[in-house]
Amino acid sequence: MLNLAQNVVHKVASSVQHVEEEILGLFTMTDNKIMDLIYATHVHADETFDDDSLFIIVENILKRATQIVDKVVQGSQVHVENIEEQTPKPNFSVPLCTLKQIGCELSCKAPGEDVAHKTTLSILNKLSTYSWEAKSVLALAAFAMEYGDFWLLAQLQHTDHLAKSVGILKRVPILTKPADLHKRRQAILELNNLIKATLQVIEIFDQFDKLSAYDPKDIPGLSIAMDHIPVDVYWSILTIVACSTKLTILSSDEPDKPHDLSPYSQKIHYILNKLKIQLIVCRRQLEEAETYRKLRKMVQTPTEVMEVFKALTFTKDKPQPLIDGSTNKTVNIEVLRRKNIFLFISTLEITEEDISIVKPIYEGTRKDDRYKIVWIPVVEQWTIELQKKFETLRSKMPWFTIQSISPTVGIKFIKEEWHFKGKPTVVVMNPQGKVENPNALHLIRLWGMRAFPFDKAADETLSKELTWIGPVVNNIDPIIQTWIKEEKYIFFYGGHDNEWIQQFTKRATTLANDPVIKDSKIKIEIFCIGKSGKGGEDHGIIGRFWSGIESLFFTKVHKQVDPVTQEIQKLLSYKNESGWAVLSKGSSVVTAGHGLTILRVLEDFEKWKEVAREKGFEFTFKEYHNRVIQSVRHCCRLDIPSATGKTPEIMKCPECPRTMEMFISYKCCHIDGPAAGRH
Repeated sequence: MLNLAQNVVHKVASSVQHVEEEILGLFTMTDNKIMDLIYATHVHADETFDDDSLFIIVENILKRATQIVDKVVQGSQVHVENIEEQTPKPNFSVPLCTLKQIGCELSCKAPGEDVAHKTTLSILNKLSTYSWEAKSVLALAAFAMEYGDFWLLAQLQHTDHLAKSVGILKRVPILTKPADLHKRRQAILELNNLIKATLQVIEIFDQFDKLSAYDPKDIPGLSIAMDHIPVDVYWSILTIVACSTKLTILSSDEPDKPHDLSPYSQKIHYILNKLKIQLIVCRRQLEEAETYRKLRKMVQTPTEVMEVFKALTFTKDKPQPLIDGSTNKTVNIEVLRRKNIFLFISTLEITEEDISIVKPIYEGTRKDDRYKIVWIPVVEQWTIELQKKFETLRSKMPWFTIQSISPTVGIKFIKEEWHFKGKPTVVVMNPQGKVENPNALHLIRLWGMRAFPFDKAADETLSKELTWIGPVVNNIDPIIQTWIKEEKYIFFYGGHDNEWIQQFTKRATTLANDPVIKDSKIKIEIFCIGKSGKGGEDHGIIGRFWSGIESLFFTKVHKQVDPVTQEIQKLLSYKNESGWAVLSKGSSVVTAGHGLTILRVLEDFEKWKEVAREKGFEFTFKEYHNRVIQSVRHCCRLDIPSATGKTPEIMKCPECPRTMEMFISYKCCHIDGPAAGRH
């Protein structure tokens, strides 16, 4: 029996010690610790309670009560604000019994952090079925009943006998006598200011609650604030308890009893400032989301291109002027009204070659006032160095430039709707603001002014042409244009394996000089892409060639698959192989092949050259190559740069009817700037 009693005493002592340890250092408790304590008091929230109406009443009470305090304590020095009267819903029923229960918890508590903490948990237990915001409003309402009543009696006691008598019962005269008021002036003002700050905190809870009705995707910052609301509610109610205790002390016979409100004030002001910042962020995010939706709607139902441009590039601030690169002067954006606009969009990581692609378009349209080019630099955050880089690049562009656009609306729209991922692009818009081509740079790079005005019609027309190799190779060497005009057969080839290149060069040269080929008056030329005369690699030519092939790919990838598309896709899949080759007649491609298969065809020339004499070189070469492909199987791999634009979700293999597997890979060539694009 004695042992049992000792065990009970030990458990009680341990429990008391545990609580004391919890309370010790209340203001140093972690948020996680507070969360554990308060969530134990919370059950499913009653969403039917109208805390908005209750808060309106509480706000009406406390704003007037605190104003009375300021006026009584500070006299004529205080600035009296005009308080707008708000009205709760007509059918709102005040939960009076609940408020009185909380009022009992608040009444006549001894000072001290431990008492305040225990009282706060007790209040939270009584309000377990309410939402976190409602808990704070109910606690504040219970306090407002007492605080508002106290200062209403203080105001009426000199003119109303009933108010005077009730005031005596509530010890109002003890606090409002001039001598006592002067003595306790600083403490009363500190209490009053802390009540104002707590009211603001709980008002922001209400603002967050209203924002929660919107789509969470529109306000990503809201979840961060809402996750922390329970802890902030705890501190708000704790502060209300401390304020109630302070009011009791000030109207008691021991007004100097220690009860420092400064820790509570510091905490509540920290929370208030944090919530204000979070609220500003959330409201800005919501405004940006609504602006983004308006921009999307404007682009989908266009009316005038300049208005779309303004919505894309500007926020609520006054629109920036454009910079005219030909004169280096600023001009009003009115110059874009009812014009066809080519939006040249890029980061600051662009090369002179990128700029040179657009220059022929400027030269071809500058005398035609119906067309304007505008450079939009995509920069998330400007620095002094980026500003200098911008000025350097801008000086090389004779067209219009807009210095910056909203990173949260304009840049987001460009990335999400036009699939901008870092590579330069040209968006074509007609005078009504309709997007005619979300990425015309591929067309411009391949065809130049031949693709003008770079809309879908021009894209469709040129994509049907079979002479696709010409635009890619024409600018590599002048001799190629001559060969194409003469309708010669041309082997374009390259790869990473120099030994394979040497073998191919030897076999292709042998083929070109074979008597059967000569007698058939078939003229064959060979051209190794990216090999200089000294045997080194010209990365500039290699980069331009594969950029051209990629541009061809992206002009066709979202269209119906045809033989031309398959050949381009096939060639692009050989980009990182040891060897590859394309056979064309003039600018028309006969076939493209992997180094292994094409070299096998050349090595087996003796087996099919007599057939070529009868059926023709082109037909025989292609037929034999197809047979080799069936016997020499290798994996087909297609690397598509993610920064180039919208990539297809499904890709058919160019060599068989199967759907290709998708892999994600990452690459770094340890090179900064434009040179990185050549690797």
